[in-house]
Amino acid sequence: MSRDGEVERARAWISVPRPRGGPGTAIARRLALAVLIMLGTVMVVYLDRDGYADNQGNPLSLLDAIYYATVSLSTTGYGDIAPITPSARLVNVLVLTPARVIFLIVLVGTTLEALTERSREAFRVGRWRRRVDQHVVVVGFGVKGRSAVRALLEDGMAREQIVVVDADPRALADAGRDGLTTVVGSGTRAAVLQEALAERARAVIVATNSDEANVLITLTARNLAPAAVISAAVREAENIPLLRRGGADQVVTSSDAAGRMLGLATRSPRIVDVFEDLLTSDVGLRLAERPAVEHEIGRGPRECADPVLAVVRDGRLLRFDDPAAAPIRARDRLITVRDVGGSTNEEVPVP
Repeated sequence: MSRDGEVERARAWISVPRPRGGPGTAIARRLALAVLIMLGTVMVVYLDRDGYADNQGNPLSLLDAIYYATVSLSTTGYGDIAPITPSARLVNVLVLTPARVIFLIVLVGTTLEALTERSREAFRVGRWRRRVDQHVVVVGFGVKGRSAVRALLEDGMAREQIVVVDADPRALADAGRDGLTTVVGSGTRAAVLQEALAERARAVIVATNSDEANVLITLTARNLAPAAVISAAVREAENIPLLRRGGADQVVTSSDAAGRMLGLATRSPRIVDVFEDLLTSDVGLRLAERPAVEHEIGRGPRECADPVLAVVRDGRLLRFDDPAAAPIRARDRLITVRDVGGSTNEEVPVP
């Protein structure tokens, strides 16, 4: 299959969040309304059954009332049953005719709903493609991917700016229910990442459960998006150099980090509590990156009001005890520990 064919096939896999309720709910409501109209018509005809007669002169039964309501609402009108009294004819004019019109509108609307859903989906995808830019692509919606998305949302990012890529439809169903745009497919394929518009993304998060897949995804994403910030998760520390060479800007070792936390918990459980506090942005303390303010320029990291862990200068990370970190310069950014309830200085929380 050609590359163009691959891309064309992948386009059917993208899913933009639908309006709340969706077409299925609308169709179900319309069908329920059609049934209610049918039942109401049957009741009206049956209660006034003495005003109707068939072509054989037999009295109307319940089955005859159902039959008459069906052929009347569907505009079939065989003429074998007809209203013969003025009251029955008046009921036909004032009740059954409007019911017939509403019934037809419901059926036509339901049909159009089903036929136009594909067009509306294509319209939503096209509109999303035109609007999205500088978004974040999350490859893998497992435990790590969900946590990454949660951190982005807590940081104030709009759901429309997050695209989830995964080969598991069940995981993507969960992402879709959360209002996220999804792409079904393996992130190791360039065509799938192109569907997520990775070339326009400002960041790509690689969070599958396979180190081998993460290395290949990182290589593919870096080839498509040379300027994007790529953060990747890895289970084994020995694979960190592979991800670094593949283009990952940041690599997080999940198994080593978890093991260290477990080891610390046996002798210093309060340290683990502090780590968890720093990793959550809704309560307590949090890590934040912000520009140096005027009164901090010229001072050392230890002289700032907030505890400064590191200084970012010209893309380099200088730890607080590095002699080169002092004095703080005008264009420096500081990584600090802040109180969630405290004041901020144009800070950008670090997820």
